[in-house]
Amino acid sequence: MMRRSGSEGGSSGGSAEEMWGEAAGWEMRPGGLLVQQRAPVPGRPPPPQVRVRISYGAARYEVSVSSVATFGELKKLLTANSGLQPAEQRLLYKGKQRGDSEYLDACGVKNRSKIVLVEDSTSLERRYTEMRKNARMQRAHRAVSTISLDVDKLADQVTTMEKYIRNGNKVAEVQITTLIELLMRQAIRLDSISAEGDASSQRNLQAKRVQKCVETLDVLKVSNTKLKPVVVTTKWETFDPPTTTQWEYFE
Repeated sequence: MMRRSGSEGGSSGGSAEEMWGEAAGWEMRPGGLLVQQRAPVPGRPPPPQVRVRISYGAARYEVSVSSVATFGELKKLLTANSGLQPAEQRLLYKGKQRGDSEYLDACGVKNRSKIVLVEDSTSLERRYTEMRKNARMQRAHRAVSTISLDVDKLADQVTTMEKYIRNGNKVAEVQITTLIELLMRQAIRLDSISAEGDASSQRNLQAKRVQKCVETLDVLKVSNTKLKPVVVTTKWETFDPPTTTQWEYFE
């Protein structure tokens, strides 16, 4: 029902919303519903602003919005404070979820009205899934980094052993087999890591390093068997027995 402002022969009065409603005019919606015009009209005053209270979990804050804005437009304003995109938001007013196309004033939203913001359940589940995925990736990164340090130490031993054998020095075969066994243990540890993306690439890189070291040791094992052990002999210096001292006796 349309409301008249003021009285006959007197000055006009009423709220800002009522005065803007008279200035903005009215439009007929499908079904015969008469509502205020929403589009701004040149030369007419802008619609009044209202401050609404937003409740989002433990957070409480206020935002200013046009009294004739839609709930969808309000969601865009809430993105900065909530961190949620409009599609991830659900707005409840007076215990009822409001659609994006519903107007604030048509639903009775006034200055200091309370609106509850909740995250869409689908969005919440998707975010938790993403968090679990990121946690798995971080664990994989740490595991690969730890194994990488162990592989570095073993690779240094392989390099040292390779130089030693290339110089014609024979080593005990158990040293080679022990080093191969330690490298294979690292390969098993790498295979047990479930990784994606960059962590998977790092895992594969370390696996190739281990494989290369094992192949090098296999070649060195063959070369080592062809070498003769170095026999170190010590030449002892001989000494003549001490000369006998002749003692002179006196009476």
